[in-house]
Amino acid sequence: MLRHARPLPLSQQNHPVPENLDVGDLRFRKLLTKEQWHSLPEAVRRRFSKRLAGTGSTIYSGYVISTRMNGMGMVLAQLTRLIGAPLPLSRDAGVPAVVTVTEDAASQGQFWSRHYNRRNGFPQVIHSSKRFQGTTGLEEYVGRGIGMALNISVDENALVFTSGFYFIKLGNHRLRLPRWLTPGTLTVTHLALTDTTFEFILDVTHPIFGNLLHQRAQFEDQPA
Repeated sequence: MLRHARPLPLSQQNHPVPENLDVGDLRFRKLLTKEQWHSLPEAVRRRFSKRLAGTGSTIYSGYVISTRMNGMGMVLAQLTRLIGAPLPLSRDAGVPAVVTVTEDAASQGQFWSRHYNRRNGFPQVIHSSKRFQGTTGLEEYVGRGIGMALNISVDENALVFTSGFYFIKLGNHRLRLPRWLTPGTLTVTHLALTDTTFEFILDVTHPIFGNLLHQRAQFEDQPA
């Protein structure tokens, strides 16, 4: 069975990123212990320590392997259209997919965009902003001030992001949402396959309605 390691205490997190470009981006690395970080495959460490200052960007291309949604999962995906549709709306498999990552200069975080082709109609583009702040050291915003605190852990060859709690940002304040207003636990797994390919696994699991959504996609590093 895969084991999830615990992240560092917050007192040891969120140190400023050094200005020396040679050391790369240390923001993800500082959310893990030294042992956790070095247990990851070198390719994963490279992807999550790539500095994207200025006009820098990185691209991963691949395809959707499968997407499953139960009835409540489909309802949830449609409801989230109100905040920009951050969940897959289609069950299409074998369609092209592209991920782009750029720096979010305003929040000193990163923009992650996922581009999914569909067999009918225009592609779906899912945007989110990862920000290195909050009680867990990492938050993800999906739209309309809605976000979630993320816990980061290592699971053998995978880097795992798990929702801690959801919130809505009102001005400078974050209002934590009660559990009954949330979709349950969201988990994203970045699983190394080779030195240049990885699998993206998304799960949303509700304590009553079970696994609402499960998506798998495979991506490959693209030249800078």
